[in-house]
Amino acid sequence: MIGTVPMYDAIGYLEKDLLEITAQDFLKVVRAHAEEGVDFMTIHAGINRRAVEAFMRDKRKMNIVSRGGSLLFAWMMMTDNENPFYEYYDEVLDILREYDVTISLGDALRPGCIDDATDAGQISELIELGALAERAWAKDVQVMIEGPGHMAMNEIAANMRLQKRICHNAPFYVLGPLVTDIAPGYDHITSAIGGAIAAANGADFLCYVTPAEHLRLPDANDVKEGIMASKIAAHAADIAKGIPNARDIDNKMAEARHALDWEEMFKICIDPEKARAYYESTPVSERHTCSMCGKMCAVRTTNMILNGEKVEFCSEK
Repeated sequence: MIGTVPMYDAIGYLEKDLLEITAQDFLKVVRAHAEEGVDFMTIHAGINRRAVEAFMRDKRKMNIVSRGGSLLFAWMMMTDNENPFYEYYDEVLDILREYDVTISLGDALRPGCIDDATDAGQISELIELGALAERAWAKDVQVMIEGPGHMAMNEIAANMRLQKRICHNAPFYVLGPLVTDIAPGYDHITSAIGGAIAAANGADFLCYVTPAEHLRLPDANDVKEGIMASKIAAHAADIAKGIPNARDIDNKMAEARHALDWEEMFKICIDPEKARAYYESTPVSERHTCSMCGKMCAVRTTNMILNGEKVEFCSEK
């Protein structure tokens, strides 16, 4: 699947400054992306005048952190016009339906720090997104809803239930959420914590976050680390939700560990290359154990006793 954000491309594609772009210009970019054959587009249609009013009234620490949202907010404030993606939403939907493109309703007012979570701006926009989802379905356009970016752990479950209720159970796509703001360089971990909780409570799609988040563009290794962290979060949530057969692979890993079958463990694990590299990085005297416990391996000890063997350390060479 390939997704795009037309708002990001508008300035470069049109070669115009923000104030010079018209509402119809924005629609031209949507059509251009659709003609290229993309699968989904993130459209920030929910940040309309009502949502902006709520945002302006309820002061934030971080204001707007969505790139597309901030550009639309600036355009609206400078031109004194309604959000073009909201005002001409039916035309946007007509384009998406014509080219069979899914709409990802972007959360322009998502919280950019945990202190801004679940505030008037976020909830006001969420209400608009629920109405926009119904309008999209009425035009036979598939929908997913983007969700919060930063949020304390104790607010995540309630936010997932609120989104599902307000947005009529539309698929929910969460950006993290990051559960603390003080871990630059480790935000794939803060994201995975929030993502696991979100997915266990109803989120349908986790957007991966890399260790480079808030710091720089990610490189290939950052992308891998981010994807692995989100895959772990998603799998943990599947287990928590009781998804049929979700535990099967974990049970296979337990069986391989019981048998000290390292090749089978590497085959099963989520990142075989990294697991093997760790295992082989420190030479061990006995290859059937790892260097953490060596010959005092708990699994080895128990297996030997249950097999009727003696456990003797000092006499072993």
